[in-house]
Amino acid sequence: MLDVCLLGTGGMMPLPRRWLTSLMCRFNGSNILIDCGEGTQVAIKQKGWTFKPIDVICITHYHADHISGLPGLLLTMGNAERKEPLTMIGPKGLERVVKALRTIAPELPFEIKFIELTENMQTIQFDEYRINAFKVKHNVVCYGYSIEIDRIGKFNAQKAKELEIPVQKWNVLQKGNEVTIDGKTYTPDMVMGAARKGLKVTYTTDTRPVDAIVDAAKGADLFICEGMYGEPDKEAKAIEHKHMTFKEAAQLAKRANPKEMWLTHFSPSLVKPAMYMDKVTEIFENAKPGKDGMSVDLMFED
Repeated sequence: MLDVCLLGTGGMMPLPRRWLTSLMCRFNGSNILIDCGEGTQVAIKQKGWTFKPIDVICITHYHADHISGLPGLLLTMGNAERKEPLTMIGPKGLERVVKALRTIAPELPFEIKFIELTENMQTIQFDEYRINAFKVKHNVVCYGYSIEIDRIGKFNAQKAKELEIPVQKWNVLQKGNEVTIDGKTYTPDMVMGAARKGLKVTYTTDTRPVDAIVDAAKGADLFICEGMYGEPDKEAKAIEHKHMTFKEAAQLAKRANPKEMWLTHFSPSLVKPAMYMDKVTEIFENAKPGKDGMSVDLMFED
């Protein structure tokens, strides 16, 4: 199961009922945060989740509404007596930017490991999931992220018994490793079924529509996409500032065909995003306007 919570849905400035951009995912004890706008800590507390288990923080780009909450969050994680290293992923310059922000958070009891993105597409593999970063089109270097969790096939216990593989060796094969017994080697494919469908969440914001987003969101269980402007007369403004309209986000979703799309990163002037969803659902039916605290538990298929 992958828990997903859209902590903040605001762009540019926080509002009384809308924090700045942030997303948090939880899988098997590991927490992943994408962006850390102002109010992220409050949103996490309102959700009832905690700061200490955050293992990875991905930053899309270095505009204040996406990173201004980071110094305070790092301090809170340190005050929670965290000792484990924290991995941070972001565009080139990440270490320099974070060190500058840490002028007001200079002492932390844990190490920060920096992974700076330099390619159009990069994959960072962790023990139980991977993060695929893809470059998008904003007025500064910006990346979107997909969190992907693979699922191995079912273990065929009957086949393992027929091959006379000792029970204590089954777990080794399930983990994808070979086993040698009395000179005979057994490989996982002898006892494992075909890989099953995993889980995938794709997140992108602060960008014009680009093919890289479509490619990244294909097959996603959830596609979270910027919808800066819902009003039909804001297309020129979206182009000028390299953002997206609801309609453009819907067109991307139609091409990528994820199971569901949530819109996020709303303009401060867009008080009621739901008012403009009818045109979105005409293009891509399973679309919803995001709101702070909106969450879902994504489950593996049976």
